[in-house]
This record gives sequence, structure tokens and C-alpha cells, in this order.
Amino acid sequence: MPRFTDQKYLTQDQYKDSSNLDARIALHQNYSVNPQSWSRWVFETLLQAPATANVLELGCGTGTLWKECADQIPAGWNITLTDLSDGMLDSAWKNLVVTGRNFKFEKVDAQTLPYPDKSFDLVIANHMLYHVPDRVKALNEIQRVLKDDGTLIATTVGEKHMQEMYGWLKQVNLNRRADMFDNPFLLENGAAEIKRTFSRVEKTQYVDNLEITKVEPIINYIRSSIGAEDISEELLNSVEKELTAYLEQHKKIIITKDSGMFRAMK
Repeated sequence: MPRFTDQKYLTQDQYKDSSNLDARIALHQNYSVNPQSWSRWVFETLLQAPATANVLELGCGTGTLWKECADQIPAGWNITLTDLSDGMLDSAWKNLVVTGRNFKFEKVDAQTLPYPDKSFDLVIANHMLYHVPDRVKALNEIQRVLKDDGTLIATTVGEKHMQEMYGWLKQVNLNRRADMFDNPFLLENGAAEIKRTFSRVEKTQYVDNLEITKVEPIINYIRSSIGAEDISEELLNSVEKELTAYLEQHKKIIITKDSGMFRAMK
């Protein structure tokens, strides 16, 4: 099974705790050029939900979306945060307990949602559907638990997202399997998948890039990625030297970002 959708690998290795995800999030938080953060951009669309909405997030990760936007959360929202990883749920709870909000935290597989039909006004799948082995099943489940006027917000990346970073990853990896780099759910093909279950789908692009002024966060990102155990330290040291030399000459390293969201209605 490809690592992108291998639930055992994802929960016991890649996302057993928040360290890998934290390294990747930090790169975007510190070096994105768009002054409106990703979380704030996504939250603008979420706020179209009713003031008393029942909200479900699938694959909540570390709860960054809610932590960054805590000041915007409507008081009347009833929010359930789910993930398949105990480590992610623990990190999300630690990040959000300080907000004073009464979030529910539950371990849930998106393919078999333990909720009644038409339970939620809003379901959020933030950069996670590409990790689901059976997305058709998951999308059917999401459609089932949404109210008739409910909305799915599903974010993902495009083919060019972080293409420079993946180039370096391939350079330093000793076991270059296609399943380490092939994302099965992209901005280019995601709408067609969602339209099999939902009647209307809208796509919106988030405009941004990274302008990086230090090499260390790039190396941390590489070490956090799928397939990191196959990295050659010798090759990684070589890439680090190349990037250091480039940075000394050009002052910044630009990395392409290509991400956005699908808004789907029944």
C-alpha cells in the first residue's frame, strides 16, 4: 500500500506525534509571503456556516486551524475534532485547551463516521483526504452526516506544490519509490472525485509562495517527510552545502506553493 494512504504507517510513524507536522507547519508560518495566513484564509469560508452550526473536522492534526483563529470562532458553534492518530489528538488538545472553548476530541476513521445522518452543518477535511485509503467511502460518509444544506470544505495541494522541496527529497533518498511522492488527491483531480457524491463543487486557489532565508528549516522539513528513514546523510549534507552556497549568493530561496480548497454542497 502507498505510504500516502497506509494508515498503519501514518498513525504509528509519520503522525505518531506532532513533531513531523510541526516542522512542516513552521516552514509555512515563518516564510510564507501572503500576509493572510492559510488558517485565516480557510476560516473566512468556514464563517459562512450558521452561527449555531454543528461542525466536524476530520484529520484535525495539531488543531492549528482553531488555535490561530480562536478569536473568530462563533460562540454558538458546537465543534467536534477528530483524527485517526492518538498523538495528533493529544497535541490538538494541548494546543486548544488554553482557548477555553469546549471542543470535543474523538478518534475517528473518515471512512466509517460514528455519527447519525444529517448531524452536521459543516464538515472540514483540511489537507487529509489524500491520506484516506477509500475516498469514495469517506466522501459518501461525509455526505451522509451533513445536513441537507450542509457544506464540505476540503483543502489540498496542486501538482506544483513544494516542487523544489520534492526535488531535494528525491536527491537525498536512497529508495525512490513512487508512493513517497505521488499525491492521489490534488486540486487538479479532486473536484471530479467530489462531484461523484456532491451536486455542486467550487474550487478556490490560495496564492502564496515561500521565501526562505535559512537552510535549517528546509533540512528539518526534509527530515520530517514521508520516507525520511531512507535519507542518505551524505547526500543530505551535500544538498545542505549547495543550499547554503545558494543562499549566500541570492539571499533567499523561493519555494513554490500551490494549494486551495473545494467547497462542496449536497
